[in-house]
Amino acid sequence: MRSTEVPSIGGTPAGVTFRDETATGRPVAEFAVAGLPARMTVRELVRLRVREEVARHNACVSERFNGLVRPDGAEAGPDGYRLREPRRLDWERQAEIAERAFAGNGFLVLAGDRQVEDLDEEVDLTADPELVFVKLVPLAGG
Repeated sequence: MRSTEVPSIGGTPAGVTFRDETATGRPVAEFAVAGLPARMTVRELVRLRVREEVARHNACVSERFNGLVRPDGAEAGPDGYRLREPRRLDWERQAEIAERAFAGNGFLVLAGDRQVEDLDEEVDLTADPELVFVKLVPLAGG
């Protein structure tokens, strides 16, 4: 999805909860978005998540960005990403970074009890209304 619009599909609107967890399953953060179509691709859901994170950041610009992927020129820290200076972010640029990170195993996505492996895979939000994101950390020396 390349626009700021959420796709409109007939039927009852669904919602999704985006939850971040550590590799050991400890919840880190979560937020929900309502009024979505019953089925969306993982790509659309990742882009929606990133758009929401960037909108929240841009509403109250600071040196910290708490989101799925690191913005250009930012440093990773224990409480998000530190920007060199407070600035607004471009959600489409962040979404491109997120798509590349997914393809490069930077994070994995769980829908219900299964791992989704393709950005173009559809998720039934009426059956799996919760997506879990686990950021993967490269091993030292490898």
